[in-house]
Amino acid sequence: MIKPTVGNAVLNAPRSSDKVSQKARWGQRSLPNSPPSRMASIRVRSIDHFVLNMQTRMPFQYGIASLTALPHLFLRLQLDIDGRTVTGISSDGLPPKWFTKDPSTRFEEDLVSMLEVIRNASDLAVEQETSDSLFHFWHELYQQQSAWGEQRKFPPLLSGLGVSLVERAMIDAFCRAFDLTFFEAVQRNAFGMDLGTLHSHLGQTSPSDFLPSKPARFLAVRHTVGLSDPLTNSDIPEGTFLNDGLPQSLEENIEVYSLNHFKIKLCGNLDRDLDRLNHLAGILENKVGEDYLFTLDGNEQFRNLDSFLEIWNVLDRDPKLASFRKHLDFVEQPFHRKVALDESLVASLKNWTDRPAMLIDESDGELHSAAQALDSGYAGTSFKNCKGVFKGLGNACFLQELQRRNPDFRTILSSEDLANVGPIALLQDLAVVACMGLKHSERNGHHYFRGLSMFSQEVQKQVAAAHSDLYEFNEQGFLTLAVSKGRLCLDSVTGSPFGYGFDFDVTEYIPLDQWSSDSLSTI
Repeated sequence: MIKPTVGNAVLNAPRSSDKVSQKARWGQRSLPNSPPSRMASIRVRSIDHFVLNMQTRMPFQYGIASLTALPHLFLRLQLDIDGRTVTGISSDGLPPKWFTKDPSTRFEEDLVSMLEVIRNASDLAVEQETSDSLFHFWHELYQQQSAWGEQRKFPPLLSGLGVSLVERAMIDAFCRAFDLTFFEAVQRNAFGMDLGTLHSHLGQTSPSDFLPSKPARFLAVRHTVGLSDPLTNSDIPEGTFLNDGLPQSLEENIEVYSLNHFKIKLCGNLDRDLDRLNHLAGILENKVGEDYLFTLDGNEQFRNLDSFLEIWNVLDRDPKLASFRKHLDFVEQPFHRKVALDESLVASLKNWTDRPAMLIDESDGELHSAAQALDSGYAGTSFKNCKGVFKGLGNACFLQELQRRNPDFRTILSSEDLANVGPIALLQDLAVVACMGLKHSERNGHHYFRGLSMFSQEVQKQVAAAHSDLYEFNEQGFLTLAVSKGRLCLDSVTGSPFGYGFDFDVTEYIPLDQWSSDSLSTI
């Protein structure tokens, strides 16, 4: 498949984002400005949780779910480093049906499980003994949570959500404590990462042996085309125009943001998918031209190879789609997680010699999943912060090392979204993606949510002051992601401790113990 190259040289000069001035905005830190010269003593003192309900501006349909509202959870952690305490924050939206894909349960039931794994990981972290590095603390917590989740019969992907929120808050606290950006901490291995623990053949190597020597400054936005998204303005039903100052149809998004990277969802129905792909091919040819890239997201819709081949063979051979398919980069998680790595399917997959590059996403639930996928005939895996930062960094190093040993085999680490929004979750995710040097990433939070309008004007002004290259106020007065020439500028993100460069007060939001899922119906 042909992958268009769009280098940074063709981009406009970045907006002002001086690194020193970014660091000056961080506020008072608990510890002196000195990077660690030895392994620190790490312990979690306390954790609390807060919730902000969010409503989408338009439904986001993916797989078996349609997202219209969800709780956004903030985790605040007090981290003890060598006897002194510093605060760290993480956050995530809690969406339906991604962590479990169980059609028999209601969203309210799924939320109970998500909150249970978050609370349990938090309790385990506070109870855990002191460790000599952030990485070792995380790894012990991961093992304890995994054992507990297995007993509770939770899928590893779900159990890992709780650990990842604790992990991100710890990283945030650590970077602020030692006046380090996330990139600097990774390059110096200040977290004490032991890559051999994650992938044994990496031995005593460090992340800097594999990751870029500079963080990415720009990131192409791979725009999500959801299953219910209008492709043209004429597809928008009468009475449902949003009029919120943001583009609604795919055509509008291309025109406003100058997009040339796309993620197209498949529903698994041959006729519907092919009709939609033909429509999309025409739009992209007319609106973008020849310089574009797209990925297909199978959303776990296929239970065996034959069912996927039914649509793939038509896509691969249809002369009307010949120009369109040469822009395909990879296919993401076509098979349901229950069968994606099973021996029977893997055997068929390996025998399919001219298969497209395929990745796992929802099947990437455990530390060894990426290696198992590569052994099974997949080209790689996806990264999301909710699946774990250290796990993701380990996978990036593993895939890079494999690529060096096998230069003729293309390995892929993609960056996928979970309707991520700022001011914390999105920016922390972008900080890791920039550290990995990835060129494009699915970004859909700014499309399905109305910018940062769910936050107070005071918070929006804080974000705007610290991240004027990443956010801008739109014509209706709320802060929205600044996508320019199809890309994001990441200078302020990579110049901040762990993505965000301002003090954020989570106590403005509802304490988790006082929150109820019933409140989602009132927003």
